Amino acid sequence: MAVDGAQLWTLNQRLLSVVMDACSAELAELGLETKEFFVLAEVAASPYPAELAAALMIPKASVTVYVRNLVAKGFMRREIDDEDLRRHRLSLTTEGKAARDRALSALAAEFDRRLARVTPQDRTDLRRILLEMLKSPQ
Repeated sequence: MAVDGAQLWTLNQRLLSVVMDACSAELAELGLETKEFFVLAEVAASPYPAELAAALMIPKASVTVYVRNLVAKGFMRREIDDEDLRRHRLSLTTEGKAARDRALSALAAEFDRRLARVTPQDRTDLRRILLEMLKSPQ
């Protein structure tokens, strides 16, 4: 039986949505919207707004809104970059790191509940497959 790429993509997207929905109460307790969580989770790897927008594949204007909200909530700082005074560098506050870590923990716990249905070998295979799919096409 042939496996349709669009069907696999849809199943993957549905799984991600179900996991995020299951974590929504925990995110709400932290005062986070789902997309704000993604910004918190990515900012250490992509500390400049344009990099953050590219990494998360969201419009720069949306990043601006999320950053403004996260700064107002005390989760993030926006500072002038010492190496390039024209750029703003983003960093998490202590509260932002704690919120990010708690949200990631909730996400991991929910995903682990679903992974418990899968054999250890299938998990290993899934990891290998996902890593292969993330490689740049030749």
